Amino acid sequence: MKENVRQELDALEMMVLNWKRSYLEHASPEGNNDFLVQEFQEEISTYMSPYLRRLFQCEHLNQQEAEEFLNACYNQVDDLRAQIREVETPPAKPGIWQKVVQQT
Repeated sequence: MKENVRQELDALEMMVLNWKRSYLEHASPEGNNDFLVQEFQEEISTYMSPYLRRLFQCEHLNQQEAEEFLNACYNQVDDLRAQIREVETPPAKPGIWQKVVQQT
């Protein structure tokens, strides 16, 4: 892969990570955040898929490279889903037994 193509993929990766960060910032602890994950996935489908397809058609990427990059983008969707679940269900506060054990 040529250096300029690698730089382009790096820029695209940063774009996807910025989108993910933005969606995560809008997640509410009250729930009902599924739309954020769906919109993030739609952005990848709308903007990244055609762009990667074009890079493949112009022979800047081979099929495996294009698929790997697109899979990495969709893995960010799964990661966003997991991070939003953490926002929706914060860690439990210590129960009475944990407090008793800590005091002894």
